[in-house]
Amino acid sequence: MSVELISSLIRDVPDFPKPGILFKDITPVLQDGAGLKASVDLFVERWQGKQVDKIVGIESRGFLIGAPVAYQLGLGCGLVRKAGKLPYQRIQRSYDLEYGSATLEAHVDLVRQGEKVVVVDDLLATGGTARATVELIRELGGEVVEAGFLIELGFLPGREVLDSLGIPVFAPLCY
Repeated sequence: MSVELISSLIRDVPDFPKPGILFKDITPVLQDGAGLKASVDLFVERWQGKQVDKIVGIESRGFLIGAPVAYQLGLGCGLVRKAGKLPYQRIQRSYDLEYGSATLEAHVDLVRQGEKVVVVDDLLATGGTARATVELIRELGGEVVEAGFLIELGFLPGREVLDSLGIPVFAPLCY
């Protein structure tokens, strides 16, 4: 029932951020108490009792899901952000999006050597953002054990990109 609730709250926004893109907007899910709880609960149930040391959320909607998941699991929550947003020493990775390119950054102390990490974001599309995040975590010595997304756009190659890196994907909704 929770997946159906979440799906019913997702809003389609045509031609955003550019013509031809149908944007899956999770803002209504986050604004709805039951929708937000159902979303967080899906991820908590997935990783409860698993060997995970930290949740890493990708800017910005990944923070909104990742932080409450980390809290419920009693874990820390790390942040991967767009370039220029982090104040401390950082590393960075540039990548291509389905509608352009961007750069992500992480603090050099995002993860400790050997720490087992789950990456969280709202949506998996081409996999560029997730790949860059995995590469940052690996460069710092962390081990990504899974990547979780509320939504997967199954007609785009995101899952294949993560499969090629040996990263399992959890995405309860696929369009």
